[in-house]
Amino acid sequence: MIRDDNRAGWFGASDTARIMGNWDTLTFRLWWLEKLGIRTSHIRTDAMQAGTAYEHRVLSFIGIARTDRQIRYRIFRLRVNLDGEDRGTISEVKTHKGDFKVTKAYWQQCQVEMLATGKKCRIVSYRLTEEEYENFFLPIDQTRIGYWPIERDDQFLLYDYLPRLAYLAGCLRRRETPTKEGFSEWSKFSLFRKILSLYFHV
Repeated sequence: MIRDDNRAGWFGASDTARIMGNWDTLTFRLWWLEKLGIRTSHIRTDAMQAGTAYEHRVLSFIGIARTDRQIRYRIFRLRVNLDGEDRGTISEVKTHKGDFKVTKAYWQQCQVEMLATGKKCRIVSYRLTEEEYENFFLPIDQTRIGYWPIERDDQFLLYDYLPRLAYLAGCLRRRETPTKEGFSEWSKFSLFRKILSLYFHV
C-alpha cells in the first residue's frame, strides 16, 4: 500500500526492477533524485488509487488479517512493505484489467519480499471492472481472484540483486550517482558475496 510520496533514503521491494535495470537512463536518474530526497513524485493514476482501495478488501476476503508490516535492513537501506501475510506466506495483491500476467518486475518484487521475511510468496490478482474503478465499495467477486505462487531464486538474490543493492546503498549514503563502472570496481571486493549471504541467510 502507498502510504506517502516520500521514498527518499530507502529502497523498497517494488524498486527492484529499477535496481536491476539500466542505470544510464533518464528514468533511473529521476528515480535516483527521489532516493536522494531532491525530487518527489506525486503521480496518482486511477489504477493506483483503485489498487490501493481494493488491496485490504481483497486480503480480508481471502482471510488474511495481518497487513502492512514493514521490515527494515538499515545498513542496506532496504525497507520492505508487505501487503498481507500469514504464518508462512506473503500475499502480494495486484489489481488489473484484462488478463493477468506475472511480470518480471512482480517476480523480482516477490523475491525481495521472500528475502526479507524468509517466507513463501504468492501474488493474489484481482481483475477490476470499469464500475470498480468508479466505485471502490463494490463487493469482492471471488471468481476474479487468482493465486500465483512464486518460487524463491537464491541465485538471483545472491549474485544479481544483493550486490547491486549493497552498492546502491553505499552510493546513497555518500550521495553519489551510481555508475556501471563504479559497480564493476566495487564488486571486485572478493568477500562481499560471503558477507551478504551471511547477513541475509541466503
